[in-house]
Amino acid sequence: MSATLAPQAEKIKSSPINSMVHGPVLSLLIRLALPTVAVMFITTLVGVAETYFVSSLGLQAIAAASLVVPVMVLMTTMASAGIGGGVSSAIARAGGARRQDEAESLAWHALVIGIAAGGLFSLLLILAGPALYRSLGGSGAALKQAVLYSNILFGGAIPFWILLLLLAALRGTGNVKVPAKIILGGAMGGLVLSPVLINGWLGAPHMGVAGAGVAQVLCNIAALSVVVRYMRSPSTTLRLCRHSLQRKHFRAILGIGVLSAINAVMSAAAITALTAAAGAVSLAAVAGYGIASRLDMLLIPVMFGFGTAAITLVGTNLGAGNVERARRIAIINVLFVAGVVGTVGLLASLFPQLWLGLFTSDSAAIAVGAQYPHVVAPFYAGLGVIFELYFAGQGARRILWPMIASVVRCSFALAAMVLVQQHYVSLDTAFILVAVSIVAAATISLLGFKWTRWNR
Repeated sequence: MSATLAPQAEKIKSSPINSMVHGPVLSLLIRLALPTVAVMFITTLVGVAETYFVSSLGLQAIAAASLVVPVMVLMTTMASAGIGGGVSSAIARAGGARRQDEAESLAWHALVIGIAAGGLFSLLLILAGPALYRSLGGSGAALKQAVLYSNILFGGAIPFWILLLLLAALRGTGNVKVPAKIILGGAMGGLVLSPVLINGWLGAPHMGVAGAGVAQVLCNIAALSVVVRYMRSPSTTLRLCRHSLQRKHFRAILGIGVLSAINAVMSAAAITALTAAAGAVSLAAVAGYGIASRLDMLLIPVMFGFGTAAITLVGTNLGAGNVERARRIAIINVLFVAGVVGTVGLLASLFPQLWLGLFTSDSAAIAVGAQYPHVVAPFYAGLGVIFELYFAGQGARRILWPMIASVVRCSFALAAMVLVQQHYVSLDTAFILVAVSIVAAATISLLGFKWTRWNR
């Protein structure tokens, strides 16, 4: 009997869940975050490269892409950090409590949610896209190109949503390498395919801005086929198979996921509001702000990678009953990430022209683009605090204070948009309001974490 139990005990002792509830915190965070950070950084560079390819088509094409990017960021954030956060949190808790069947059922429910959410996004953007981009300042050729690009991107929203939610499910089990490899493969495919379709190389049709959308949709479909095949293989850490649909499992995901998606909407609304404010100034201002705001995307790999690691570790430890360890994980994660992104912000503030000059030589666009990082980037450490406490809150199923912080940031951005559109303030003043909102939201997040009690 003891001979039978010994291997089982050893297996439990060396299991990934056991290491997550007992291992050293910072090294665990780095181990779980690093593959995601590295691959997302490469993916971000691919997005920057795509902007470079589009920039060869002229200022109208840059403006068209700048109109669509905030909406694409919205969808990506809602899927990955919103509903995806709910998926990871629910599966991590089930894993921490050693309920594998429940975890696999949650993965199936995530797929169903992806189909519904992706279909809704496709319908809304195809119907309302033209009016939305017009309200953001699009007109003429830029508006026409933006609508075409948008229809292609969001026409492929269903496979995109399913892909991101299934990857979130795998990360909830502590499996970060497979999602990283799949994202990397999709990014590399896009890096090759996008310029070919944009510029009509190798005998391909010259599609302009639309080529970037076609390339992304094709790469998403290919990546989805890979993740489904993996999750149905014997080597998977979370098997994807049909389960009967249960209301409690939808609640487990959407109870946090919907609120987190609303949080993502507010974050994207802040970006969109500033795009609209720039649109009220000039087409060059839209292009300049669009290029400069891509600097913010360089922070996303670090914040998202460590944030999803925090969701997994916090959720798993709370599932196992380790409340104090879960809070310590959140604190260490915030301090580390705020230090990293704060350093990047200081460098971006000092040398913005090095970035802007890669994409345009238009003096008006560069003037606007340089002012944004000069004013906002010194406060990037505050963004690290806001985002990491939000991710930790997802893992703990305590996101009231992160939501309040997002309301504050969004309110400042909307106020800045209205004030610029009504000619009460300049775009430079709007950027100052953005910086103030970061400080306010970070303070609220820290106080909320201090005051909120966590439990299972």
